[in-house]
Amino acid sequence: MAEATLTANVKPSVWNGGHSPFKVSWGKLMMWYFLVGDSFSFASFLITYGALRFSYDSWPLPTHVFEAVPFFEGAKFPLGFVSFMTFTLIMSSVTMVLAVHYGNHEKNRQKVAKWLFFTIIGGIVFLSSQAWEWTHLITEGMNMHSNPFGASAFGWLFFTITGFHGFHVFTGVCINTMVLTKVMNGDYDRKGSYEMIEKIGLYWHFVDLVWVFVFMAFYLL
Repeated sequence: MAEATLTANVKPSVWNGGHSPFKVSWGKLMMWYFLVGDSFSFASFLITYGALRFSYDSWPLPTHVFEAVPFFEGAKFPLGFVSFMTFTLIMSSVTMVLAVHYGNHEKNRQKVAKWLFFTIIGGIVFLSSQAWEWTHLITEGMNMHSNPFGASAFGWLFFTITGFHGFHVFTGVCINTMVLTKVMNGDYDRKGSYEMIEKIGLYWHFVDLVWVFVFMAFYLL
């Protein structure tokens, strides 16, 4: 009876779960779990690419496949346009770092909104550039079944892997846009925390990091 009375008098907050063993919030921990799982998806694609790449006697030369640039018909700048795409995506990661900084350390809504906006613009520019690149290559005759530049597997691998990555960028742009709306409405000021910016920042940096490996596989090797 005494034990039951003691249990009843214990405050409910005692049973809320204790401290995180990783010293991070539940939301950030779940984002890390998601990113680790998602990394296996990209790893599977890239391992498949590597296995097929070295099973062929010949493989398309990246400097020949990716030499066109928009607005300069007939001009050849090997890897020039994809270098621009890569630079844009990396810079969007820098603007995301600034958004996270001004959110976590200064709680400055205006600066968070500004740098998050530039991050979204970087993502849109990257997606628009990728859309142009896809359109150009399809016009040249490359698709999921054939490839005028050489090994047929190159075509479906390229569209599958870069498309999967592009979907991640598109998702990031959509989420960033929703978060930007909440920032401008002052939602995170009222909550007293800008942790959501940090969580979406982890996702965005992951997408940028994955692009480094995709870039290396298709455009350098």
